[in-house]
Amino acid sequence: MGLFMNRAKKFKAPKITTVIGVGTEITGDMHFSGGLHVDGHIKGNVTAEQDGQSALIVSENGNIEGEVRVPNMIINGTVDGDIYASQRVELASDARIHGTVYYTMLEMAMGAEVNGQMIKTDEDSPKMLGYKEMETTELE
Repeated sequence: MGLFMNRAKKFKAPKITTVIGVGTEITGDMHFSGGLHVDGHIKGNVTAEQDGQSALIVSENGNIEGEVRVPNMIINGTVDGDIYASQRVELASDARIHGTVYYTMLEMAMGAEVNGQMIKTDEDSPKMLGYKEMETTELE
């Protein structure tokens, strides 16, 4: 038994309950629970139940254009938008991310590409500053 054995518990994805197949394009926001496997194209935001069990898997054929808020995700395709993962992100070798990745735990394979910031957070649900939060108050 080595000192580092079982240091990080391997994530076990939930049973896949929804599949977006190759050649399928969805336009609009999606909300799901359980496991979502994307081989097709989604133009819109993707949000999962923040139950700690829901997971998004984007295959090498999959593409998402929009913000992603999922507890767990495994990406081997392309995401054009910010990613908010309250638990775990796995970026496989063909992953291409164009946006900021907010994560608690990250696993990244050689060849994965992130064009944007990577921000570690311990929050359950990472926040992004909105326009109103950035406004300054007038001095009296």
